[in-house]
Amino acid sequence: MLLKKNIPIRYIIGKIRTELILVSIYAVVVAILYKVFHFTHLAIPLSIPMIMGTVISLLLAFRSNQAYDRWWEARTIWGAIVNDSRTLARQINWFIHAPEQGEQAHFFRSRFIKRQIAWCYSLSRSLRGQDSAYGIEKYISRGDIQHVKNFNNTPMAILDLQGQDLQKAYHNGLINSYQQVEIERTLSRLCDAMGKCERIKNTIFPATYSLYIHFSLLFFFLLLPFAVVEFFGFMSIPVVIAIAAVFFLIEKMAIHLQDPFENKPTDTPMTAICFTIERDLKQMMSDAPQLTEAGAQAKRYYVL
Repeated sequence: MLLKKNIPIRYIIGKIRTELILVSIYAVVVAILYKVFHFTHLAIPLSIPMIMGTVISLLLAFRSNQAYDRWWEARTIWGAIVNDSRTLARQINWFIHAPEQGEQAHFFRSRFIKRQIAWCYSLSRSLRGQDSAYGIEKYISRGDIQHVKNFNNTPMAILDLQGQDLQKAYHNGLINSYQQVEIERTLSRLCDAMGKCERIKNTIFPATYSLYIHFSLLFFFLLLPFAVVEFFGFMSIPVVIAIAAVFFLIEKMAIHLQDPFENKPTDTPMTAICFTIERDLKQMMSDAPQLTEAGAQAKRYYVL
C-alpha cells in the first residue's frame, strides 16, 4: 500500500514511461509536419477529440470506481481477519486459564495462538502466489508441518488443525460446549474471510473491458495532436504530453487497484497486517515480538 509521503516521482512517471515516450514522438512528428513542412490540411476540429475525451473520461471513472471497490473490499476483509485473530487469541487465553489445568492448558494456548499467526502469514503468501508454507515452521510443530504437506491449500490445512485441537480440548475438559461453539464461530469467520479473498484473487477483471478502453485511449491520442497543433504550434507537444500523462495515470491506477493481491506497492498491505497480528497475539501470550522485515518496510514509500 502506498503511503501518503515520500512517493518518488520516478515511481509515478515510471508507470507510464513507455506510453509518454511514444506519445511525445508522435506529437513531435505531427508538429514538425504542420509547422515546418506546412501540412496544414492535417488539422481537424477540436470538437472531435473533445467528444471522445469526454466519453473516455466517463469510462475511466467507472473502471476506477470498480477497481477501488475490489481493493477496498480486500482491505476490509483483512481488517476483519485482524479482529477475528485477536478475538480468537482472547477466547483461547480466557476460556482456558484455570490453575488446575496447569501445563497442558499453557501448551495448548501457546500452540493454538502461534498456529493462528502461521495461518495469517500463510494466507498472505498464498494470495500472492508465493510458497504458502514458507516460514511457518517458526510457529507450528513438525507434526503440524507433516499434516500441512498433505494439503494443496496450506491455510485450509492450518484451520483443519485448529478444528482438531478444539475438539481435543473439549474432550479433555479444557473447554465446555458453549466455549467450543464460540471458538468454532470465530474459526468459521476466518474461513469465510479466506474464501472471500480467494474469490477476489480468482475473479479476473473483464479483459475485454480493459482492452477496449486502452484502444479508445490510443485512438484518442492519435487524433489529439491534429486538433491542438493549429492553436498551439510547437507548444502542442507539451500540451499533448500533459493530457496523455493524466489519462494514462488514471488507467494505470485502475489496473493496479483491480488486483489487490499481486505483491505490488499498491496492494493490500498483508505482510504489514500479519506483522501487527503477530505482535498483538504474542503480547497476549506475554511473548515479546521481534521486529521483522515487515516492520522495517514502513520506512519506504509503501508497505507490503
